[in-house]
Amino acid sequence: MSPLLFLAAALAGGVGAVLRYLADRGVARLAGRRFPWGIFLVNLTGSFALGLVTAALPEQAFVLGAGLLGGYTTFSTAMLDTVALWRDGEGGSAVFNAIGMLASSLLAAGLGLALGSALG
Repeated sequence: MSPLLFLAAALAGGVGAVLRYLADRGVARLAGRRFPWGIFLVNLTGSFALGLVTAALPEQAFVLGAGLLGGYTTFSTAMLDTVALWRDGEGGSAVFNAIGMLASSLLAAGLGLALGSALG
């Protein structure tokens, strides 16, 4: 891979991180901060988009997938949110965040792959 391709992926990753921040803050304003719906939504939509990109646009998968969507989605924040919910006595919400996010993101990625395959 060329240095220009790596630079494009790095820049796309920065854009993805900004989009994650904006999405998380926007959802938090609407839904409140009691449950991390913003990060939940980010990981759900990012999983769908990665499935779609992987199947429909494999040539752009490095920049869009590893770069943009890698910067957009966040496993570490999701797990930190889960631990914080547990620590704050919100055991049910913590379990829902961990298992619900995993299950729904897997489903979203599968749907994205299926749609991408149909389009590609």
